[in-house]
Amino acid sequence: MNAQVLAASVWRLAMPYINVRITAGASQEQKDLIIKGITQVMVDVLHKNPENTHIVIDEIPPENWGINGVNTVVYREQKRQANKK
Repeated sequence: MNAQVLAASVWRLAMPYINVRITAGASQEQKDLIIKGITQVMVDVLHKNPENTHIVIDEIPPENWGINGVNTVVYREQKRQANKK
């Protein structure tokens, strides 16, 4: 087996590990769709074997996730108030 064929074989067998971080609150159905969709992207784009594709979803409490200088709870409330105007 030449080096090019070996490298291609190793590439196909490499285990993709994808870590997704979201704020807490997604339903199990939504998380299942995220896992299914990302796995399919890896198959379509990088020709990865779905049996070797690992997706981990970390749910972060919204008060521990910051955006625009404030935590997500405050940010969402600011957006709600702005949309009322």
